[in-house]
Amino acid sequence: MEATPPEFLTTREVAALLRVRERKVYDMAAAGEIPCRRLTGKLLFPRAQIERWLGGGAAEARPAPAGAAVVAGSHDPLLEWAIRESGSGLATMFDGSLDGLDRLAEGAAVAAGLHVPEPDTGGWNVAAATGRLGASAAALIGWARRRRGLIFAAGRELGALRDVRGLRLARRQPAAGAALWLAGALEEAGLAGAVTWTEAVARTETEAAMMVAQGEADAAAGLEASARPFGLELLPLTEEAFDLAVERRAFFEPPLQTLLAFARTPAFAAKAAALGGYDLADLGSVRWNGP
Repeated sequence: MEATPPEFLTTREVAALLRVRERKVYDMAAAGEIPCRRLTGKLLFPRAQIERWLGGGAAEARPAPAGAAVVAGSHDPLLEWAIRESGSGLATMFDGSLDGLDRLAEGAAVAAGLHVPEPDTGGWNVAAATGRLGASAAALIGWARRRRGLIFAAGRELGALRDVRGLRLARRQPAAGAALWLAGALEEAGLAGAVTWTEAVARTETEAAMMVAQGEADAAAGLEASARPFGLELLPLTEEAFDLAVERRAFFEPPLQTLLAFARTPAFAAKAAALGGYDLADLGSVRWNGP
């Protein structure tokens, strides 16, 4: 017997159907160009309406409100877990800090995680938010300080950044804060040409750790929180600020308020401690407030 087709399609399935990238599907959904629903914290697409839409019929494409309920930007293991566990109804689209800021500016997200270094000042994120969001009604809210460095498999000797000579590092997408940080660190140490890179791209902290754990890369820019679950070692090199750039109006709406309320619970603090490498002292602080 043939299986009954699912009533709803995922973003990936719609992207394959339309032969476009998943990002394009998110953009179309945010602009109300394609019928979709926000269920169980994800964007889902009613099969029947998609088929009518493809056929040129009325599809009841409901435009998402300005700032679709999507958290974009950089991946953070604690943030991903909290979005899921809090019942906030938020969907996620993690594809790098700068990508998230662009989505927020375009109204395709209500928040974006970011950790963009500021080499001239030693700070994080404010310059990127100011430059990318401009006159947008947005603010930068503290989420956590995170311990970052190079993650590698147990048994490998990696005691300083200079030890990466000749190693194969996990490639990150250009919009990722991890890519910006590691490129700057290697350049400053005169090691930019001393490493090779994987062909495959790790788009999240978890994917970077998986590549190292599976032997696809010798090391990667990574977090203590992503190294622990895979039994990897961490050479700590910096403590970075991971912030949430938020659309100010959406900040006061139930999805983000539910997430932030959950972030003040004992369960959240316990999860941060279990993952490791988090300092929550700045959680909820206003780091920048746009015009």
